[in-house]
Amino acid sequence: MKEQTLHIISFDIPYPPDYGGIIDVFYKVKALSDLGVSVHLHCFEYGRKHSEELKKLCKAVHYYKRETGLPYVFNTLPYIVITRTSNNLLRNLLKDDYPILFEGLHTCFFLPHPDLKNRIKIVRTHNVEHEYYRSLYEVEGNHFNKQYFRMESKKLKRYEDVLAHASAIAAISPDDFNYFSKKYTNTYYIPAFHFHEKVEIKEGFGAYVLYHGNLSVNENIQAALYLIKEVFSKINVPFRIAGKNPDSEILKAAQEFIHISVIKNPGRKEMDDLIANAHINILPTFQDTGIKLKLLNAMFSGRHCLANSLMVRNTGLEQICSIKNKPDTIIREIKKLFKLPYSKKFIEDRKRVLSDTFSNESGAKKIIGLLGF
Repeated sequence: MKEQTLHIISFDIPYPPDYGGIIDVFYKVKALSDLGVSVHLHCFEYGRKHSEELKKLCKAVHYYKRETGLPYVFNTLPYIVITRTSNNLLRNLLKDDYPILFEGLHTCFFLPHPDLKNRIKIVRTHNVEHEYYRSLYEVEGNHFNKQYFRMESKKLKRYEDVLAHASAIAAISPDDFNYFSKKYTNTYYIPAFHFHEKVEIKEGFGAYVLYHGNLSVNENIQAALYLIKEVFSKINVPFRIAGKNPDSEILKAAQEFIHISVIKNPGRKEMDDLIANAHINILPTFQDTGIKLKLLNAMFSGRHCLANSLMVRNTGLEQICSIKNKPDTIIREIKKLFKLPYSKKFIEDRKRVLSDTFSNESGAKKIIGLLGF
């Protein structure tokens, strides 16, 4: 049997798997390991701890300090790339001829290196990065940050041509697949990896409406404030907002209403329980960038899901979500769904859609196929 060994370069330490892109990395490593692939994991570190859990999954785990600071902002390369390079990483990659999986454009500094010319090299695209940074620029209020996002977007658009050196591109969403496949014929759609083994949803009624996410990032702050001011201030339905490091604006806006509560920094189990016990998981977004893993979490373990068009467009999940875009139609849909028990039929519909497309094992097998194992 052909040896199945792979280098994976991660933009961050993928444990604990507690935010979007890192969730995809960790459960990809796990799914590949479960199928017998020996993973040599390379992680850039900048604040997260070294992980014993990763040692259990991987043949080897290597760490490299991410060099950050203002001087790198003015480099001609994107900041997210130039701060993720290490001569030790290159030396480790050159010790053998195993294939390499680059996680995100962030880790592609060595993708065009001449000494890696004959290697199988797959890039996992987590976004169309220049579009993502453009969207960050548009919602940012701080002047310095705004200019940084604008410059980074321009640099990332230029830098994207480095993908010509990839043997294959593994796009995380149908939209990203459509974008990259117009430029690179070796593009494949491999859906996001996640922690759900199967669909597990409670029947009947939940007790509240939930919005969850990292509450310190602008996109989610904007969504939470929108829900408080435009939706939940106008109806008397229990509303919970849960996530990491809630911004002070969210806390201030929520405290004006007795039926709105904010759960700060819930642990993994508490968040799972919040999603499972909600009657409606509400998930608007104002950034049309990739698939949101919090949407998958709600789909696998939550009852009714109410989203806007940007959240679900071209995800394949449109048929199992309620989709509303304006505050008045969102309010009417909440009132309707809050009276509607979640039935076995709804659960079977979820299983039918999710089990085929969003299976970690299926995604891992697709990657193995691209690697030629």
